[in-house]
Amino acid sequence: MIATFLWLVGCQQKMADQPRYEPLQKSELFEDQRASRPLVEGAVARGQLNADEEFYTGKVNNEPAKTFPFPVDRELLLRGQERFTIFCSPCHSRLGDGQGMIVRRGYRPPPSFHLERLREAPPGHFFDVITHGFGAMPDYAEQIPPRDRWAIVAYIRALQLSQNAALADVPETERRALVEEKK
Repeated sequence: MIATFLWLVGCQQKMADQPRYEPLQKSELFEDQRASRPLVEGAVARGQLNADEEFYTGKVNNEPAKTFPFPVDRELLLRGQERFTIFCSPCHSRLGDGQGMIVRRGYRPPPSFHLERLREAPPGHFFDVITHGFGAMPDYAEQIPPRDRWAIVAYIRALQLSQNAALADVPETERRALVEEKK
């Protein structure tokens, strides 16, 4: 019985001790001496097929998208507000005027979303800036998935409208109430 036990222990496979390469370790097996191999050209990792150019890049024919890649509804705006509050408001403020809490503590202020140039910027511009960063702003591609980036862009558009709306933009029924309330 002891002999059988010793024989089983002696025949144990130690999978953890198999020969293997550590990441970025030198290898004599390959001509370029890299153990970490580059991806095969044309291979797409699972879940990484980003065929919808507008949705994943914010661009159409290498120009900023002028429209959203899907309909904007109340649910998307609420999601955008939530994500904006978490990721954007510390610098841009909840109003989008560039006077967030971090700016009040000495950080370089971002431009206000209410500047004419940014009110006229296409939605794809904002998506690209969130994705790749701009100036002092870091990129947020890893932290914010594409659909949430678009939701933030939709909310930025709502903020811009809220701060630059004219009385003529208000529906007639609501306009009457505003005029009466003003009196």
